[in-house]
Amino acid sequence: MRTERPDLARLIDHALLDPHQGTAAILQCCSEARHFGFAGVCVASRWVATAREQLPRQGKGPTPQLIAVVGFPFGAMPTEVKQAEAEAAAASGADELDVVPDFGSLADRSSTPIHDELAAICELGLPVKVILEVGRLDPEALALLVEISIDAGARYLKTGSGFGPPVTLEQVGQLRDLARGRAAIKASGGITNLEQALALVEAGATRLGTSRGVALAQALRG
Repeated sequence: MRTERPDLARLIDHALLDPHQGTAAILQCCSEARHFGFAGVCVASRWVATAREQLPRQGKGPTPQLIAVVGFPFGAMPTEVKQAEAEAAAASGADELDVVPDFGSLADRSSTPIHDELAAICELGLPVKVILEVGRLDPEALALLVEISIDAGARYLKTGSGFGPPVTLEQVGQLRDLARGRAAIKASGGITNLEQALALVEAGATRLGTSRGVALAQALRG
């Protein structure tokens, strides 16, 4: 008996985070997301206002969520700067925020600065995904960051920024086990083919962050 495939397009966050791309690429990304019915469009905060114009909330049919990255890609900035970026993205029309946490404090095993920073951003009222860089954290640090993120109000745990090692099934499984149903999982980084994407969903991911959304959607239809 043939297993029913998930509607993969509705799980894809179509990402355009290449800093060397301009307005034309943002417009194309939004157009592709609308055409294929992707879950979201993920852009740098600098492009939120431009993307919002292309993704009207009152348009015909479902509109992809507009996602802004905050503190991207390293999170190594003063809390006040990160908070200001999150507030600016929200004011410009972002629907969700993918936030890079304070990894420096994590290295020092200092949980309070991480928690307070994330909690303040969560208080803006938008769904927050915390970018964990699972492939670079030891088990103790990962478990601590997961607990901090969930306690601060994060709705998603995101495997990585895409600037580190590619996501693996094992990483998604780790987050699934650590989250214990308290937060959803977004797999991101190096998702290159349909089989891999479907396996990540089977492992527990409910969002897929990728710049290859069009190729994946076309492969699913093929």
